[in-house]
Amino acid sequence: SKLLPIADIITPNILEAQKLANMEIKCKDDMIKAANMIRQYTDASILIKGGHLEETADDLLCCKSENIWFNKERINNSNTHGTGCTLSSSICSNLAKGMDIIDAVRCAKEYVYGAIKDGMDIGKGNGPLNHMYQYV
Repeated sequence: SKLLPIADIITPNILEAQKLANMEIKCKDDMIKAANMIRQYTDASILIKGGHLEETADDLLCCKSENIWFNKERINNSNTHGTGCTLSSSICSNLAKGMDIIDAVRCAKEYVYGAIKDGMDIGKGNGPLNHMYQYV
């Protein structure tokens, strides 16, 4: 009730979007319905992250009255710890550099995709993505 009304963009994953929209999300059509439900609480752009979808990792950006899909195939890599935080931080950084919302999300999605695709495997369990993949 305090943060959503003042946000410029929110980035819920599917599980978080289900809570905000009070509905189950199983497919891309459900993501659109959920974004429309969440709009009741905010004028912010809404990026519902599709990493929990079964077949793809497509994200939906609802920006003003426009729905924009950022489509990516699912990468078989269990080392995805921190992807949501990385994505939102990258979007924020891109906005601070003067990008508009759509370009900021597009560039952030590409960055996170590359960091997951790099396939770094350290530690035990669900490890981190490689934030430095572009520099190695």
